[in-house]
Parts: sequence; C-alpha cells; structure tokens
Amino acid sequence: MEYLMNPTPIKKKFITPGVVVLLILALNAMVFLAIRFFFGIGSMTNLDNQHPWGIWIAIDVACGVALAAGGFTSAALGHIIHKEEFKVILRPALITAMLGYTFVAIGVFVDLGRYYFIWHPLIFWNGTSPLFEVGLCVMIYATVLYIEFLPIVTERFIGHVNLKGRLSFLNVPLDAILRFLDRGLSKTMFVFIIAGVVLSTLHQSSLGTLMVIAGPKMHPLWQTPVLPLLFLISAIAVGFPMIIFESLLASRSLGLKPEMKVLSNLGRMVGPLLVIYLAIKIIDMAIRGTYVYLTEINTASVMFMLEVVLGVIIPLRMFFSEKVLNSRLLLFIAASLVVFGVFLNRINNFLVAYTPPYALNKYFPSIGEISVTIGFIAILVLLYRVIVMFFPVISIPDKKLMPKTKYAIRGEEK
Repeated sequence: MEYLMNPTPIKKKFITPGVVVLLILALNAMVFLAIRFFFGIGSMTNLDNQHPWGIWIAIDVACGVALAAGGFTSAALGHIIHKEEFKVILRPALITAMLGYTFVAIGVFVDLGRYYFIWHPLIFWNGTSPLFEVGLCVMIYATVLYIEFLPIVTERFIGHVNLKGRLSFLNVPLDAILRFLDRGLSKTMFVFIIAGVVLSTLHQSSLGTLMVIAGPKMHPLWQTPVLPLLFLISAIAVGFPMIIFESLLASRSLGLKPEMKVLSNLGRMVGPLLVIYLAIKIIDMAIRGTYVYLTEINTASVMFMLEVVLGVIIPLRMFFSEKVLNSRLLLFIAASLVVFGVFLNRINNFLVAYTPPYALNKYFPSIGEISVTIGFIAILVLLYRVIVMFFPVISIPDKKLMPKTKYAIRGEEK
C-alpha cells in the first residue's frame, strides 16, 4: 500500500563514521584556506600568469554550476509543467542547487587574487563581458534559491517559535513575521520560480561563451561556435541524473526507502536529452572536420573519448533500458556516469583543452587546491545533512495523512 508523502525532518543520529571523515576533510580545507587568505593565493596554489585558473574554477565553479542544474530542471518540471508526481523531489533538488550555487560563489571568492573586490560587478558594469553576465545571473539566481527556501523555513517555525528567558517577548512578533512571509510568498513564488529557470538557462550557456572567445587557445575538439548550446543542453541533461544520484545517496545514508517510481520516470527523460546532446556534438564535429584529431593518441583525444563514451554513450543506452530504470543499483550507476561525464566535460574545457599562450609548463593542482575542493564538497554534504534533519525537505510516507478508508491509495478510493 502507498501512503501520502509528507516533507518531514529526518530523525537520525547526525554523527556517524562517514560524518567524522567529512568533518576531518572540511577542517583540512579550512587550514589551507587560512594559508590562502593570510599569505596570498600564490602561497598554496600552482596558479601563475600562464595558468590564471585551475581546479577552483574548473571544478568548484564550472562543474558546480552544471551539477546544480537539478534545481531549475526540477522547478520547470514540477511548478511550470505541473507534473504533480515529481513534487517529492522538488525540495531536495532545491537544497542541492542552493548549496551548490553558494559554494560556486565561495569558489569564485577564494579564486580571486584580490578577493575583496568581488563586489565590483555590482557597481562596475561591463555588458560586453560573458563573465559579467555569468556573475550577475549567478548572484541573482542564488538569491532566488534562498527565497524559494523561505517557505520551508516558515513551515518549520510557524507555531513553533519558542524563545526562552529574556528573548521570549520576541515569540509573538517573530511568528507574525513568519506568517506574513508565508502569505506573501504563496502569492508571488511563481515569479521567482520562472525567474530562476530563465536565469539558469542564461548563465549555463554563457560559461560556454567564455570558452568560445578563448579562440585558438582551446583545442579544436572542444572549441566550437555551438559550445554555449552544448553547455546548456549538457546542464539540462545532467539535471535529472543529479537528482537521482543525490536522492539514492541520501536514501542510503539516512536509511530511507527511495521513491523508485518517481526516479525511474525521471530516468526515462534522460535518454532523449542525451541523444540530442550527442547528435549536436557529432554533427558539429562532422561539419568542422575535427574528428581527425581522434586519430591521434594524446591526452586530448583520450580525455575526449572518455568524456563521450563513459559520460554519454554508455548511460544513454542504459537509460533506454527498463531493466536499468527499475533497478536501484543500475539506475544509480547510469546517473553517476552522466554526472561524471559532465564533470569531465567541464574539466576538459577549462583545463585539458585550454593551452595558455607562451606556457612554459603544464598546470597540475597543488595539494592545497585539491584539499580545498574536496573540503568544499565535504562541507556541502554536511550542510545538506543538517538541513534535511532540521527542516521538512525529504518526503516520507505519513500514515496520519491516509484517508479514513480501507482501500484508499494516494487519496483515491478503490
């Protein structure tokens, strides 16, 4: 028997062996960040004038923006197209996107040599710069995500504000403010949801524009005028696999039963998206004749084939299989391959394909850069765990919401 799904804080023990490992990784990152801010960016990175960016941009920013795409794809599916069956994945996808974009902004902040000038795009506008558009859209969209998170906050605290002692006089006004926000947001949320979807499509493609203007500095396997389109479609294509990946991992970590029916239906949408992405990529290569570079055995050709075969072709075939869609393990593997493919694509575009002029040596990240990136991922996972344990994010079966009928399933009498 199926029960109505109700977003509920997850009551589980927070500290586990896995959480302890994540805390150690996070603490290690904080040590290297302290070195970076006290002694400068050159003190702990391998960045220089020939290599102005490294994994903090390729992974923390470019990959982070792409893998947070589940926020706008799920919002479009659940709120704009009104597919009610997918409501249960909207809040987890929102939290993943909100945390993802938060760490994208922090990644840019850490990577800037003069980090204290990060506010400049707000004042000094440069309308001809793709980075200006990306920066502005990311800032606005991150704000939109936090606004979309507010109804979860009001739901959690309305009627439950219970400050003690000298602060008790704030209970009534705080509850009134929460109720006012809840009423206002219920009438205006559609504006923020539509704005979030539009803003996401803009900056996802503009990251591709940034690499287009790199011109001959980019390897021909990736340098193409349609790169903005490829970046956008790959972000859309990875949105649902990222939701599946996150949902199955969270279910395993928190000891919950995953909503396989919903995740399987999400998976059915991934195959056609990957077909579109692969078709555009192949047609573009055929028109430009860049397939000839695949006859050479070098880093670029090997990385390109890994990206396409492991990240597109194999999961594409898997997502068209009913056996895969109905298997928790196989579905997780297929989703992981798509996530890995987009992850590798952004690394290839920003690091492997990019060759700075007059570069005297190859870039390889330092221990500090790797530690900070891994630490950021650890902190993101820890924050996700805190949020789902404190706020009503993950939907679980609630017998209290079952109708008073013997044969009712999801509110319908049989």
